[in-house]
Amino acid sequence: MNRTELLKQQLQQRILVTDGATGSLLQTYQLDEAGYRMERFADFPYDIKGNHEVLNLTQPEIIKAVHTAYLEAGADLITTNTFNGTAVSQAEYHMEHLVYEMNYEAARLAREAIAEFLPHSALRTPRFVLGSLGPANKMLSLSPDVSDPAYRAVTFDQVAAAYAEAARGLMDGGADILLIETIFDTLNAKAAVFGIQSLFEETGKELPLMISGTITDASGRTLSGQTMEAFWYSISHARPLIVGMNCSFGPATLRPYITAIANMADTYISFYPNAGLPDGFGGFSEEVDDMAPVLRELAQEGYLNIVGGCCGTTPTYIQAFAKAVEGLPPRQIPTIEPHLRLSGMEPFVITPDLNFVNVGERTNVTGSRKFARLIRENKYDEALSVAREQVENGAQIIDVNMDEGMLDSEAAMTRFLNLIAAEPDIARVPIMIDSSKWSIIEAGLKCVQGKSIVNSISMKEGEAEFIKHARLARRYGAAVVVMAFDEQGQADTFERKTQICARAYRILTEEVGFPPQDIIFDPNIFAVATGIEEHNGYAMAYIEAARWIKQNLPHTLISGGVSNLSFSFRGNDAVREAMHAAFLYHAIQAGMDMGIVNAGQLAIYEEIPGPLLTAIEDVLFNRRPEATERLVGLAESVRGGGKERQEDLAWRELPVNERLSYALVKGIDAYIVEDTEAARLAATRPLHVIEGPLMEGMNRVGDLFGAGKMFLPQVVKSARVMKKAVAHLVPYLEAEKEEMGLADQSNGKILMATVKGDVHDIGKNIVGVVLQCNGYDVIDLGVMVPAEKILRTAREENVDIIGLSGLITPSLEEMRHVAAEMERQGFDLPLLIGGATTSKIHTAVKIEPNYTRGPVIHVVDASRAVGVATQLLGDSDDLIHDIKAEYAVLREKHGNRRDKQRLRPLADARAHKFQADWSSYQPPAPAFTGVQVFDDVDLAVLRDYIDWTPFFTAWELAGKFPRILADPVVGETATQLYQDALEMLDCIVQEKWLTAKAVVGLFPAHSVGDDIVVFNAEAQQRSEAEVLTVVHTLRQQMEKPPGRPNYALADFIAPQESGLDDYLGFFAVTTGLGVDEKVREFEAAHDDYHAIMLKALADRLAEALAEYMHGRVRRELWGYAPDEALANDDLIAEAYRGIRPAPGYPACPDHTEKGELFRVLDAPEHAAMTLTESFAMRPSAAVSGYYFAHPEARYFGLGRIDRDQVADYAARKGWDVPTAEKWLAPNLGYDGE
Repeated sequence: MNRTELLKQQLQQRILVTDGATGSLLQTYQLDEAGYRMERFADFPYDIKGNHEVLNLTQPEIIKAVHTAYLEAGADLITTNTFNGTAVSQAEYHMEHLVYEMNYEAARLAREAIAEFLPHSALRTPRFVLGSLGPANKMLSLSPDVSDPAYRAVTFDQVAAAYAEAARGLMDGGADILLIETIFDTLNAKAAVFGIQSLFEETGKELPLMISGTITDASGRTLSGQTMEAFWYSISHARPLIVGMNCSFGPATLRPYITAIANMADTYISFYPNAGLPDGFGGFSEEVDDMAPVLRELAQEGYLNIVGGCCGTTPTYIQAFAKAVEGLPPRQIPTIEPHLRLSGMEPFVITPDLNFVNVGERTNVTGSRKFARLIRENKYDEALSVAREQVENGAQIIDVNMDEGMLDSEAAMTRFLNLIAAEPDIARVPIMIDSSKWSIIEAGLKCVQGKSIVNSISMKEGEAEFIKHARLARRYGAAVVVMAFDEQGQADTFERKTQICARAYRILTEEVGFPPQDIIFDPNIFAVATGIEEHNGYAMAYIEAARWIKQNLPHTLISGGVSNLSFSFRGNDAVREAMHAAFLYHAIQAGMDMGIVNAGQLAIYEEIPGPLLTAIEDVLFNRRPEATERLVGLAESVRGGGKERQEDLAWRELPVNERLSYALVKGIDAYIVEDTEAARLAATRPLHVIEGPLMEGMNRVGDLFGAGKMFLPQVVKSARVMKKAVAHLVPYLEAEKEEMGLADQSNGKILMATVKGDVHDIGKNIVGVVLQCNGYDVIDLGVMVPAEKILRTAREENVDIIGLSGLITPSLEEMRHVAAEMERQGFDLPLLIGGATTSKIHTAVKIEPNYTRGPVIHVVDASRAVGVATQLLGDSDDLIHDIKAEYAVLREKHGNRRDKQRLRPLADARAHKFQADWSSYQPPAPAFTGVQVFDDVDLAVLRDYIDWTPFFTAWELAGKFPRILADPVVGETATQLYQDALEMLDCIVQEKWLTAKAVVGLFPAHSVGDDIVVFNAEAQQRSEAEVLTVVHTLRQQMEKPPGRPNYALADFIAPQESGLDDYLGFFAVTTGLGVDEKVREFEAAHDDYHAIMLKALADRLAEALAEYMHGRVRRELWGYAPDEALANDDLIAEAYRGIRPAPGYPACPDHTEKGELFRVLDAPEHAAMTLTESFAMRPSAAVSGYYFAHPEARYFGLGRIDRDQVADYAARKGWDVPTAEKWLAPNLGYDGE
């Protein structure tokens, strides 16, 4: 095998070790000017002391001695002494002419040192040469002249050529890898990649690339302002074999950033940090014992493939690092979802759940007269304000176009983009470089450090030019907009649009090697309602082409210039804005991902008056011959009104303090601002209003809640009123604080978060409201919060308690991780654990042992949270002692119970499987096979399918519906809650707050052991070639009485050997589309009650939609129960034939199975549903699972499983055992790794 294949083999087998700081060892030789010069440069006219690279020519034995010292320390990778070996850097010493020779000799010396060392080494493992290419001393992203931020001291082409020259020397001298390292300006790195790839093309030879970035301070950004995530997206087009970080700080400080790269990069990961910061005495602040444990910990956690050191790390360090990672398995390269990943200074990933990406259009001289005038008049500062305004108005990408006949467009593009680079509030978003001329696009590509978009390329000049531009765009690291334009002209029909896009897709993916997710098709939006008959079908042609592209050209995106559509209505902004909104509404549903549109000038589709909307859609869909005339003739739109409810206002006659108390207890907010202001005017200080009537009212609420005389829904309403009152007083309180120096008063500060990977937050929000009602400051970090952010915020905000929440089972492992991180980082704060999936036993067994420095307490519900917090922040010794003692007993009992719980060997459990009588059973054939999409299910229909009991449970009201409404204790509250829910449900249905989507798939299937093999819908025979996916099921292993089988879901599908044609169904449904926007409205109005109510109803509607779709499957789509007529109570009691188990729930607890389920159904496209990294569904009001039709299929709980099944399952899934243990942790019948 060649050297590259050997290197890859080694990276798969073990963690490799790089050497340390070459410069640190060279400095120990204390060479003077003569020592650098030696005989060769004795007469050189400039000083060269400090130019380490010249020592490759004058002191080769010293260089080899340094390499040998690191080899003896255990280094597998030896770095050439060429950190400043480019012409740009060597210009300081006037030695640019020696660059090739310096690099050639450096690589030769490293190769020679290895060759001389290996025969004497006890370890005969291969060693490799890293050809170092340092960052250069001039930046492409920043100006050295503060008075001229557009100036650059060096050009992109000069930097690219300098790196290519140095790389040529390294390659010819014997380097195995080219290392672009210590990157603090990503544009320099992109130029390096461009130059090196040009060299590869020229020579026909390639070496693997290793790219290593560095940050400049604890903000985690490069000197040029990029986050590490943005940095990776910017250079990922280089397809480096290895990516990572070096220099900067010690490993503990860099930990969050290297782990972030490891979690997102589909390459090997390297990490060689400094020995801390310089100590001011010529050394560095961190010793071996400070660094080695951190590196070992990172390696143990699976983050590293290569480890080593940078500044300050001598052979002693490298020896310790090698020992620290010895024997530990290397990181396995993850599979990354194929999304378009762009960047400015910050990352921007376009996923299906983004719905639509708004590209700002005003920085375009052809589309904005104002911007064109500013550029022509050289008023670039004002032109920047246009770009800034676009970003502030919501543009996620900004389109920059300088195509104007009176401009030097290349110079204008270069200057403007250079200026943007110095404006972080603009440069944070990606740039779309827009021009009809390639030279202008290329000028722009040389100015942007992020991953940009080229707008556009096409085949109008033939395939050869198209391929050339595509290859260059890829080499510059950009995505591309591809116009539906070929040698015959622009495509204006569905047939032409799809034909050109399909041809371009084939060329780009098969010939150029362009990733499909980096391709954005623009199928051309043309003007409609022009009076020309041929134009009438333009809108429909675009929409249908978009739908076809999404179905046939996988992973690509779709864009368009929306303003073209309404060109014939120039001057009538109202009609134009309505046309754009209506077009986008339909185009987005068809697959349009992004568009060049002014976000500040868009109507809201739902608010377009009916007659105007009808006329516009008649035009868009070419529904009638006179559509254009009708739209032209329509002038004004009409708005409707609503009704007001009347209420009993007798309480308004009470004194103001009593009115405030009444409003708080009753949850009435209509007059709260008016009454709060009246109370403020009557009080000496605004604070007295809070301390007096408002707190008296809330104390009463708290007392009633604690006594069980008020219930959670009422408390949340009270909190909404309190928040509005306090919001009114805040400006007066702030003014008073400035005058009197008053400090905030609080019972304590509590940080709350739903852990990483989980999107469920109803319960957490309720707890937060209750805590705030009781005088606590609550910092709510929201959902999907990583451990690093939780703990960083806890330190920054100096909180008193941390509370973690989660619903899905993977959250339990994430909570354990957070607890372990708290232990590792030295926290001693109380940690509260809550959420539907949590339990006291899990907290005691899995979480508390990982965090011994502070108390860990499981909180059952909101009513317990206040008491626990109060005790923890008061005299908490007794509480903590009792909890720890209780948890110790639980752990002991759990251990005893686990020891006593008898589990069958997997083979025995399989022998006791459920045995269906397949000889007398004929599986029913469904009415269709494949996938059907239900795009907008009528919410009114779903009302009848709601199971209300879990709704009341979410509000912590115990009882079965409808009996709960008459309950002597909670009945009154439950009835009021139910009425409020019905009112909101009316609004949801009538005003279309939410959209219900469903996708169902029915496929041929048979079982093979505990797996269900699923075949393509159109499969003529059930062969391996037709396999669509495999559903992996798990089998109960607990010992059961005789005659009771050990179930697995695969038991309910006909086995392969039966010869029967059986089927399996898949489904994914959501009613959560629209929830977030409406919740934000409620929260902005301090209305937690309705925010929580909406989330709870959305969850119920999602379950109702799942029930409704299952009924349709049974009666129509699969049709095995056509005469079924069950009432809702029967459905809740699961009286139907068949089951619909869901991944992550008792029968199939592995959440990762949702990944294949979503892929098979294409749930992101068909239902706007996505998965988090922990496989939680987004939107959270969603259900997904399988349909089984066998009449004896039943729901069951898996229970505990043993090591043999975990190992078997891991092998079937292609996992290692620790991965399987992680995902199956709640079901392990033993203590996992």
